[in-house]
Amino acid sequence: MAKIGSIVGSNAKIEMTPFKQLYVEVPFDRRDLIQEELERAGLEVYPAGFLTKSLIACNFCKGAEDAGLETARKLNQAIAGIETPTPLKIGYAGCALGTSEPLLKDIGVVKMKDMFDIYIGGEPKGLKTAIAQKLVSGLTEDRLVPVIRKIIDFYIANAKGKEKFRKFVERVSLEQLQQITQS
Repeated sequence: MAKIGSIVGSNAKIEMTPFKQLYVEVPFDRRDLIQEELERAGLEVYPAGFLTKSLIACNFCKGAEDAGLETARKLNQAIAGIETPTPLKIGYAGCALGTSEPLLKDIGVVKMKDMFDIYIGGEPKGLKTAIAQKLVSGLTEDRLVPVIRKIIDFYIANAKGKEKFRKFVERVSLEQLQQITQS
């Protein structure tokens, strides 16, 4: 935290989200320089706005190897920062306990032994909260990123304006989304 403070300066505004991510507001004319310095310090920097957010993952209570920390890192690298019609939250849990609450995210991944299940359409806020529905189960690790990218790409190509992901899932149907993940 001290390193971040020294890089962004005393006039920057920093906010920690409930997902343990930091939003940093800095002067526009210093943005690129600050980003480079943060990345040199080993931090991941993503833009704000209508895009996929960095992966919201559990704390890996069973250990990095068992819970799939390396898989979560690969998934994050593949999905974070993609422009989308509305902000897209993707969660990852290394076991069925789901401490990262993946079933409340737009797209949730749950590791079950050596396989992965994908859920879609969770909504944690408002009066119309919803638990995500299982889209596909039993995916191998090598299929995880391609399937998630297909879902995101299909959403980008077929959303109506700034249609939220949950509404998109309801409109196009779980069955249609299952079909695109199999191609």
